[in-house]
Amino acid sequence: MPLANDALKFPAAPRPWPWQRRPLAVALLLLAGLAALMARDDLRLAGLLLLGAALGVTLYHAAFGFTGAYRRLITHRDTRGVQAQLVMLAAATLLFAPVLAAGSAFGREVVGALAPVGWQVAAGAFLFGIGMQLGNGCGSGTLFTLGGGSTRMLATLAAFVAGSFWASLDMGWWQALPAWPPITLGAAFGWPLGVALQLAFLLALWLGLKRWGQPAPKNKETTSSWRIILTGPWPLLAGGLALAGLNFMTLLLAGHPWTITWAFTLWGAKLAMLLGWNPASSAFWQGDFQQAALQGGMLDDITSVMDIGLLVGALCAAALAGRFAPRLHIPLRSLAAAVLGGLLMGYGARIAFGCNVGAFFSGVASTSLHGWLWIAAALPGNWIGIKLRPRFGLPV
Repeated sequence: MPLANDALKFPAAPRPWPWQRRPLAVALLLLAGLAALMARDDLRLAGLLLLGAALGVTLYHAAFGFTGAYRRLITHRDTRGVQAQLVMLAAATLLFAPVLAAGSAFGREVVGALAPVGWQVAAGAFLFGIGMQLGNGCGSGTLFTLGGGSTRMLATLAAFVAGSFWASLDMGWWQALPAWPPITLGAAFGWPLGVALQLAFLLALWLGLKRWGQPAPKNKETTSSWRIILTGPWPLLAGGLALAGLNFMTLLLAGHPWTITWAFTLWGAKLAMLLGWNPASSAFWQGDFQQAALQGGMLDDITSVMDIGLLVGALCAAALAGRFAPRLHIPLRSLAAAVLGGLLMGYGARIAFGCNVGAFFSGVASTSLHGWLWIAAALPGNWIGIKLRPRFGLPV
């Protein structure tokens, strides 16, 4: 699996299948139990849990990491990962557009991933870009590599949660910065022209990367096709198209596109409440949505449910691939990078209205300009993060 996110630290060879039955059985039982529990009250939540699991399987088997793709682009001019992302964005744009133009699907209101376009998004994405290279994962990458057995990601996730909650306390200051209201190409030009403009831009980027990038080595795959579906690795392009389809299904079922990091903010707030924090002290947490989330259970929150499903799905995929092999030893410098990276990602994602999934992937698929601003600011952050990696003993 040459394009795998290096945070996974795959063993040299897959573990024997009997050893992998235990984590697979645990994952399947957990998934079935949670789905049954949710289905008693809300079939939709059970469906979103399973969608999250499908996302986890796809991310793991396709090794569809944003962090590694940007690092290979910057350091080796390897454009394969980013080109796959562009195809994913084009497919999602085509799927999203008719539904967002109609404003509803199957009687349910749907909205795109929209956010203001301003300094807040740019600053948050820049911080996130630095953090994703130090943390060795992004929003989705943190979850699927943790589910796949990377114990280092426990530190990244804990810091991610802390940074996300910290940023929520500062939102008033950030929201006072200059910004334009949400701008979408679909609304500004009409959906047919807006989509055409975005697809043309995506195609131009894809062709430019193909011309600029270094030739990629050919992969020789001898595994039979049916076995690849269960054990991976999947081609990057297949992974990107699958993610586009699953994000579209999320839009239909949840009423909004796929998001990751809101759940981390909520988890941090709930933990802070257990430690004595009073939500009344923060203006951000006085909103109706935030108040409802604080008062509800973890399994009532759509993003939390999908994140849990993603973790369990990645565990299933790792066990099926014979590569679930957690390692307890983490070098101190690497651990420090995980914590610092997680804090930067958590803080950055909250003030930027999302991460590489909620802001970039779902934002661009919704033709929102804040998604394009996000990636424009995140790439310079990635460059700085790559320069910092050797100081923490991380490979470049």
